[in-house]
Amino acid sequence: MSLVVDRACARGDLCAAVEAAVRGGVDWLQVRERALEGRALLAHAEALAAAGRRGAGARAAPLRVLVNRRADVALAMRADGVHLGFDAMAPRDARRVLGDAALLGASAHAPEEIDAAAGLSYVHLAPVFAPLSKRSERAPLGLETLARAAARGVPVLAQGGIDAERARAAAAAGAAGVAVTGTILMTDDPERAARALREALDA
Repeated sequence: MSLVVDRACARGDLCAAVEAAVRGGVDWLQVRERALEGRALLAHAEALAAAGRRGAGARAAPLRVLVNRRADVALAMRADGVHLGFDAMAPRDARRVLGDAALLGASAHAPEEIDAAAGLSYVHLAPVFAPLSKRSERAPLGLETLARAAARGVPVLAQGGIDAERARAAAAAGAAGVAVTGTILMTDDPERAARALREALDA
């Protein structure tokens, strides 16, 4: 389960929310922040990673940290990988920067887009359902499309409108996991929200 961190969605202290969410069951932390660059982005990502690792330590579980778009920031903070965008570097270049063990991901909005995902470790498919954290100009893809995407050979994380019930349905459709933002960060109890998702996926 990946928590895609967006400052605009957090209620209160973002680092506290991240720590609580990881304590509740998040095992991937993805830093998405377009408003910051350079040292400011690095400091922000490192603070979130530290919070996440405190949460992971509390439940004695591993945590993977990824940074959106910026392979240089991921390298500087020794993150586990980078989530590439349409305006980011190519996967082969990111692999040269970060090494063979790095997680490389990208977002797709149709199963056919996954066919061009050479070199990626995983793909987000979005929006499977209507997003909770933002308005989307795209129609929800649904579970049938998710199943077709999951059959294409690259691990797919379902994103968009994922709650505990939909997480179970996404896993049944073949998703390797889920990526969430609003379901966790827009609640008053991120740990409880993450735990409900974790239990749904584990079941």
